[in-house]
Amino acid sequence: MIGLIQRVSEASVKVEGNITGQITRGLLVLVGVERHDDEATAKRLLERILTYRVFPDAQGKMNLSLADIAGELLLVPQFTLAADTHKGTRPSFSSAAAPEKGADLFASFVKMARERHAKVQTGVFGADMKVSLVNDGPVTFWLQVGEGKS
Repeated sequence: MIGLIQRVSEASVKVEGNITGQITRGLLVLVGVERHDDEATAKRLLERILTYRVFPDAQGKMNLSLADIAGELLLVPQFTLAADTHKGTRPSFSSAAAPEKGADLFASFVKMARERHAKVQTGVFGADMKVSLVNDGPVTFWLQVGEGKS
């Protein structure tokens, strides 16, 4: 499972012109589900997202996590993160989860996030979304868990 996390001062996602999720200070996470992912993978990625230290402490060092600052979380499903781009000029999606599995695991991931964190907003799986953000830093990290990843 893949999480492209971006530290933001604000972010939102719209579907058909309607805001489905909107946050202020926190993390925008684009979430990709790969075919080998399961509930344990989702749980591990969520743990990393909530505790990954990307926010500055009093000395300006990245020592605080989303949980530490009680920041907001915007989870946006993004199928294209699971693309295989190792060869050629067109991505292959053979490593991505099937749409039904991806939707189910993303829904489970959101449920777990809402059980563990107070402020969680989302995009819509499979929808054409318009994502807006103000990346703070900019600070962006690629987190990947499962199949030999941490």
